[in-house]
This record gives sequence, structure tokens and C-alpha cells, in this order.
Amino acid sequence: MDRVPGMPRRRRTLAGAAVAALALSFLAAGQAAAADVNNAKNPGFESGLSNWTCSAGSGTTVSSPVHGGAAALKATPAGQDNAQCTQTVAVRPNSTYTLSAWVQGGYAYLGATGTGTTDVSTWTPDSTTWKQLTTTFTTGAATTSVTVYLHGWYGQAAYYADDVSVYGPDGGGGGDPGPIVPAAPAGVSVSSTTSSSVSLSWNAVSGATGYNVYRSGTNVATTTGTSATVTGLSPSTSYSFQVTATNAAGESAKSAAVTATTAATGGGGGGVLPRHAVTGYWQNFNNGAKVQKIADVPSQYDIIAVAFADATSTPGAVSFTLDSSGLGGYTADQFKADIKAKQAAGKKVIVSVGGQNGTVSVSDAASATNFANSVYSLMQTYGFDGVDIDLKNGLNATYMPQALRQLSSKAGSSLVITMAPQTIDMQSTSNAYFQTALNIKDILTVVNTQYYNSGSMLGCDGKVYSQGSVDFLTALACIQLEGGLSPSQVGLGVPASTSAAGSGYVAPSVVNNALDCLTKATGCGSFKPSKTYPDLRGAMTWSTNWDATSGNAWSNAVGPHVHALP
Repeated sequence: MDRVPGMPRRRRTLAGAAVAALALSFLAAGQAAAADVNNAKNPGFESGLSNWTCSAGSGTTVSSPVHGGAAALKATPAGQDNAQCTQTVAVRPNSTYTLSAWVQGGYAYLGATGTGTTDVSTWTPDSTTWKQLTTTFTTGAATTSVTVYLHGWYGQAAYYADDVSVYGPDGGGGGDPGPIVPAAPAGVSVSSTTSSSVSLSWNAVSGATGYNVYRSGTNVATTTGTSATVTGLSPSTSYSFQVTATNAAGESAKSAAVTATTAATGGGGGGVLPRHAVTGYWQNFNNGAKVQKIADVPSQYDIIAVAFADATSTPGAVSFTLDSSGLGGYTADQFKADIKAKQAAGKKVIVSVGGQNGTVSVSDAASATNFANSVYSLMQTYGFDGVDIDLKNGLNATYMPQALRQLSSKAGSSLVITMAPQTIDMQSTSNAYFQTALNIKDILTVVNTQYYNSGSMLGCDGKVYSQGSVDFLTALACIQLEGGLSPSQVGLGVPASTSAAGSGYVAPSVVNNALDCLTKATGCGSFKPSKTYPDLRGAMTWSTNWDATSGNAWSNAVGPHVHALP
């Protein structure tokens, strides 16, 4: 256009052209400096699902829980549907946007497609509290809209989402204000310590998308959650920590400092154990695997978990009865004598609680006490060194730790406590099994996650891995290693043979490759951990009986390899 409204038409001179060019430059600068906005429409779901489309009718709006306002999205996945909810958002070409949303509940993914450059996504495992997902993208030269999506994971729990933001230059929709620098975190406290680590927690900060942890002024950790474990510390040493909150607008001031002193020796219980240990379950029943006495268990096994103690009519209490008839007349006296002989050889023999059909419930103070008293009674009766928690019906992360601490106070520092959660139980620190492990980290011996009977699962890098592979073992173990457990408290649980589990069997050579990958960065598949964990405890198998059925092929191959780790 060569005429400004309201101005008379005239010949454009060279000077006039210069003035016009200068005016246009000011106009362009003014446009570039215009305030960024939230380009998403109905970002808080206050107008129901207006502007949103959810697959297979999976989405609805709810009044609780909400992150802001009076409504939030609830989307429920099915076996063949991941509950994807999308919105087409108007954007400007060649512009950078910050995409964020607050999520809670099951697995939640946030992403954008059709950016004209690189499509982006981010995710989080299930969370019991609101958590903010954030990522950024840049639009292409001809991009005027993108598709923003949220979705869960097939067959998993419903997820909730609220306060979606596509923050950047105004593309013609939305208009919510952008973020401001968050406040400094409050409530920073020390939740636990070991000889080489300090675990911290703090209160969530409104508007924060992440947090930085500082040790004596140096940034040593970054997280999107409200807790972190700082590792690589020296024993018996005092450290000072501060935390800041961050978002797209910047970083907050540092929190008040907290001081923590590391322990003199390594965390965890169990008395004297090998640096790297092999755990095997011994079957107190005959299910087609070779029937054994405790004395028959090969010497490669350092921890023998007797399966299983059963629930009684008293809430939280357990009992154990040797299946003498099913085990060919094996008597209780022989059983006790064999346990003593194994202990004299430096082995630990513990009683496992639960199993596939176990339904022990420890959900209040009384049942916690009953559990501790009954397990301690079994230890005195049979000579067990401790207890294994293998409950498929879930754990209460408040009262099971309470029960195990009561047991520890009775049995002393030599108590062995192991856990055998399913893979889904250790996908996130928000899961009760993972929380239980972290809550007893100072007395916990090892967590041998069962990497079988689970199908494909997410690794610590956010990628999906199929069971039965070295990547499955390493990428899933990485979640625990980065989630707060000490490497000495992490073991790889696998079947001893193809008959020992419904799915997920891996050859002993694959187990050994996974152990090498995690401890020495050799033998890895496509997943490679960001660092090595030479203190990794070792491996576990179900069961010594199935191993014996296969001529002890598993323990003969994996046992020496575990014991030769660095």
C-alpha cells in the first residue's frame, strides 16, 4: 500500500522513502516486541472439551482434581487406545514456542506435530500429584498451525491434564499471559543419607517447570520433580544444599540452605554380603520344577529366598509351614539344619512374603506391628536372616516401611531385606513399591525387579523396550539407579528357564551383557547408560528349582560372572 489512511497523496521523494522505511522498521520492531501469549484455546478445560478432540470418546472434564480453575481433563486409555486429546493451534512462522501442561495420574505424554521443523514430545510416568511437562519447538517458514496433543498409555490408568500453554508469538488464538520468574522453593529438607548420597525434597513452586539443586553454590542436579538425590559424595562429610525453581521466564533466587552429613559406611542392611550377589528363590512346593532341599541349592547363590510365607486371619501377620509331603518328606528339622549349614558357608536364607497368590495387607499401624512380630517369630523359629517382599497386591508406602523398621529394631543391623517388585511397580518414584524402597533405603539390602511377565515397558530414556532383551534390562534398571536407590541396592530379576515364567526369558549371556553394560559400559544394546554403576548388586532368578531342572545352566553361567564384576 502506498498511502497511509488520512494522509494526502503525494509524490514519494528519496527522503520520503527513507522516512517510510524507518517507520516500517519501527512497526516491525513493535510487532516483534509485542507480548507473547498462550495460543491454546480453552487451555484450562473450563469450557468442557471445546476446541479439543479426544480419541474413542476417551476424554471428559472433571471438577476434581484440578490444577487451576474449576475444571480439568480426564482421559482414560483402553487396551487399544492411548486416550489422545488434540487441538489445532494457530502459530506464526519462524517462531519459537514453549509447550507445557500440568498432568496427574497415569502415564502422560505432551507433544506437538506439524511444526514444520522437528516435532517434539515429553512424558512422565504416573504421578499422584500435579506435575508440569514442558518442551519447546520452532515453527517452519510456512507453518501457521500445529497440532498439540496429550495422551496416556495403552491399558494404563486415566490421566488428568490442566492449564495447557502454547506460549509464544500471537498466532491468532488464545491470549493467556506468559509465565513469570517463580519464587524460591520453600520447605527444602533432607529425607535420607547414605555414605555417598543425600536425598532432598521441597515444596512445589507455582509456575515452575523445573528445579536446580546446588551443592555449595555448584549446580549438581536438575529435575522436574520436588525431590532429588545427590550422589558421588564422601563418607562422614557435611554438605550444604540449596534449590532454585525455573521456568521459561528464568530462575528463582536460591532457597534457604540445608546441611546434611553423609553416613560413615554404605547405606542398606544385610550384614556381611558379597559386593556382588546372586539371589535365588527356593520353592516350598512342587509345581513341576525339580524338588530340592535347601542343601541342594548351588553355592553360586548368595541369598536364598524361601517362597512363600502366607497371610493369616490376623491383619498383616504371616505364617510359614514347610510342605514336607510335597517335598518328598523333607522335615522341618532337616530344613532348619540346612539353613544353618548355608549360613555357616556365608549364605543368607530369608523368607519371602507374597508371590503370585499372596495377599498380605499392611495398611495401618496395627497390621504393621503384626507383620513385624510374625516375621520376627519365623526368623527365630527357622533361623531366617530376613525377609523378602514379593507382594503383587500392592504396598502401602507408609505402613510397610513402618513394619520393616519395627522388624529391623528387633533383628538388628544384620537383617536382610529384599524386594521383588514387578516392572510396572518400579517405573516411577511415585509408585508405592518404589516409595517403600526409598523410605527404607538405610536398611534395605537389594531390590530385584522382576524383568519378565510384563510386556513392553518404558526405559529411563522415555523409549519403549521389549522384554527379553539387554536393552529392556538396562534401560529399566536405569530408572531405579537414577531414581534414588544406591547401585548396591539394585539387582536384575530374570527367569531361570523358559518354563519358569510366562514370558521374558533371556539367555544367561544376555543377563551377563546387561550386567557388563551397567557396571562397565560394555555389552550394551542400543541403550547406553549415561554412566557406569560398578557397585550394582547383581542378579536374581526364579527359581533355584527351575535352574536345577535345566541342569543349573543359569547359575553356572551368571553366578561366576556376577562374582567377577568390578
